[in-house]
Amino acid sequence: MRADVLLCDVALSFWGGVHPSSGLIMDAHHPQQGESVAGRIVMMPSSRGSCTGSAVLLGLALIGKAPAALVFREAEDVLTLGAIVANTLYDASIAVIRLDHANYDQLASEPQAHVADGKIVSGASVIPLRGLDEGALTLTDEDQGRLDGTEGSAMQVAQQTLCTMALVQGAKRLTDITRAHIDGCIYASPANLTFAQTVMDMGGRISVPTTMNAISVDYANWRKQGIATDFGDAAQALADAYVSMGAQPTFSCAPYLAADHPVADERIAWAESNAVVYANSVLGARTNKHPDFLDLFMAMTGRAPEVGMYCTDARAPVKAIDVQLPIDADESVWPLLGWMIGQVASDCIPLLRGLADAQPDHDDLKALCAAFGTTSGAAMLHIEGVTPEAQAYSELDLPSVNIGLSDIAKAWKALNNNQQPVDLVALGSPHLSSGECRKFATMMRGKSIVDGVSVILTVGRDILSLIEADGTLSELQELGAVVVPDICWCSISRPLFPPDTQNIMTNSGKYAHYGPGLSGCTVLFGSFLDCANAAHT
Repeated sequence: MRADVLLCDVALSFWGGVHPSSGLIMDAHHPQQGESVAGRIVMMPSSRGSCTGSAVLLGLALIGKAPAALVFREAEDVLTLGAIVANTLYDASIAVIRLDHANYDQLASEPQAHVADGKIVSGASVIPLRGLDEGALTLTDEDQGRLDGTEGSAMQVAQQTLCTMALVQGAKRLTDITRAHIDGCIYASPANLTFAQTVMDMGGRISVPTTMNAISVDYANWRKQGIATDFGDAAQALADAYVSMGAQPTFSCAPYLAADHPVADERIAWAESNAVVYANSVLGARTNKHPDFLDLFMAMTGRAPEVGMYCTDARAPVKAIDVQLPIDADESVWPLLGWMIGQVASDCIPLLRGLADAQPDHDDLKALCAAFGTTSGAAMLHIEGVTPEAQAYSELDLPSVNIGLSDIAKAWKALNNNQQPVDLVALGSPHLSSGECRKFATMMRGKSIVDGVSVILTVGRDILSLIEADGTLSELQELGAVVVPDICWCSISRPLFPPDTQNIMTNSGKYAHYGPGLSGCTVLFGSFLDCANAAHT
C-alpha cells in the first residue's frame, strides 16, 4: 500500500476533529484543519480527546474514507481499537503502526511511503516492523474458554478484541472490573448503530452494572422537538440496542454525579473522556480512557487489560505545572486552566501546583477535568492539596512548567476572538449538576431572557429529577430556558439546536473547543455570570 503522508503537528481527536462523512479535519484549533485523512498515511504523536474517535474511524472505514494507515510515536488506544474492530468484524483493513522517535522523524520527512510485507519504505529508507507477541498475555481458564467460543460468538469476539488490545497496550494479564460506562451509545456516525446491532444480533449480553453516556436525542421528546426522523430513529435504535444488551438507560456524560459512584481504588471500565479523568483524578478510582466499542466488550466480559491506570506506578505524574491564579478569579478559570494544561501535558500526567488555596469544589473540578480531557490524551491529573493521590508525589523532582497571568490572558483571548452579539447560551458540557442548575437560576432571578436569545441547559435524568423536586426546573422554565435530558452539547442537533444560531456563549472549556467545528458557529467562553448576562442582554 503506497500513500501520501499527512503529518499532524499535534494530536487530534477524530470525534469533533474529523468530519465523519468526508474525512476532513474540522477542529478549528488544529494546525492541519481542512486537510483530508482519507487514503493517507496519517502521522501524529498520539490521539487525544474523545473516546468516540474509534467510532468515527470505523464509520470512515465503512464508507471508504479512512486513512490507509495510522502512525503514532506514543501509546494510542482509541483509534487503534477502531481499526481492530473494522478488521475483526467488517474486514476493513487500516494499518496501525507505532514507531520510535528516530524512525517517526524519518518517516515524517517523506511525502509518500509504502507499507507492505512487514516494513515501511520511504525514500531511500526501510523501517522494519514486527507484529504482536500473542504469547505475552497470560489468560485464566475462563478467559481462554471465551476465546475458544464456549460462551458464544459475541463473547468470543469480545474476548478476542480485548486480548488484542491488551497486547497493544503491553498488558501481561486481564483484571476484573466492577462496573462499566458505555460511550459508544452516541450516534456519531451510522457505524455506531451498525456495530451495536452486530453484537446484539450475535447474542451480546452485559455482565456487570453498566451505565450509559448521553445519547444523541432526548429519548422521550425528540419527535416533538422536530428532529429528523431518520436521525432520531437511528439514535433511538442505538440506545435501545445497548439497553437490550443490559445497560442502564442513565444517558448522562457525568456518571460520577450519581449517588452510587465509584470509590477510591475501585477498578472500573469507563469510556467518555471527561468521566475517565474525573474518576481517576477526583474519585481515585482506576480506569483507563477506554475507547468506544471496547467499553461494551469489557462490560460483557467483566475484564480489562491490567495496564495503565490500573497500575499504581503508571499513575505517577511526569511533569509539574505551577499555576499563578488571577486574584478573585471566578469559576471560569477552572475549565480555562483544564484546556491550557491539556495542551502543556498533551500526552502525560501532570501535577498541578498553586491551586490548593483556591479550594476548587466538585463542579470546578468537573469543568477542569472535562477541558483537560479535550486537549490531552492523558487519563488523569493530580492537584497538590486537592486530589486524593497528589500528596504521594509532592516530593518528586519533576521537570516543571509555569502558567502565569499572561498565559491565562492569552488563552482567554484564544477562546474569545470574535465579540459578536450572542444568540444562544449553551450550558451543560458535561452535564450540569443540580448545584450548577440552581446557581444559574439564582443569577437570573429578577431578569428575563432577551428576545432573540435561546438558553439551553443539558442534564442527566437523575439531575432532572432533583431539580424538578426542588423547584429549580420550573424556575428555569418560567424564564424561558429549555432544560433537556439525555443529550449533551457534543451531540445536540438542529432544530433543537436553534437553526439560525450564529454566536454561542458557553461556560464549558470542552464545548468552547469542540463547538466551532461541531456547530459551524462562533463560540465565546465565559463564566456562569457571563452566560447569565448574555442571556439577559
